[in-house]
Amino acid sequence: MRIKLIEDLPMATSAELYQLSWAIDQLLADPRRIVQARGQLHTGQQVRYLNWDDGKLRSARVVSMKDRRVTVLDDATRAHFTLPYAAIVPTESTASEASGASAEPSPPRPPPEIADRADFRVGQRVSFTDQHLQRRVGLIVRINQRTATLDCDGQTWRVAFGLLNHLVDV
Repeated sequence: MRIKLIEDLPMATSAELYQLSWAIDQLLADPRRIVQARGQLHTGQQVRYLNWDDGKLRSARVVSMKDRRVTVLDDATRAHFTLPYAAIVPTESTASEASGASAEPSPPRPPPEIADRADFRVGQRVSFTDQHLQRRVGLIVRINQRTATLDCDGQTWRVAFGLLNHLVDV
């Protein structure tokens, strides 16, 4: 790809911009980034979010958090918006409260590693996305070498550990 600087973007071809868009979407959809973002948020927290219509940051409060998206209540319009975690910016005061009220911002942490066998136990409730892109929730009934055997509503599934998500009660 010949795009080296932001100033070159207006001169890029549509195919190059599409390729760049795909690469960014892949990075934003990385489960490690989503887990990291979820770790910084909680229900009722004051945050800012990027409004896609005008590109400005707006103030809002977290209403609910799902696997890949968060719902916020906009302070100005009192409207609910469901956004990807990448659109959320924790406020300065919230970030300092979480780090122990230190005045100096801490450097960003790398995303957490993908889950492996040691992260799961028999009897845990987990979720995953099946081949039809349906969200499934199940109970681990057996830990295998590379997969976990799950019971999901009477069906048995063998799922790789990297595809499993711990269920978090909100």
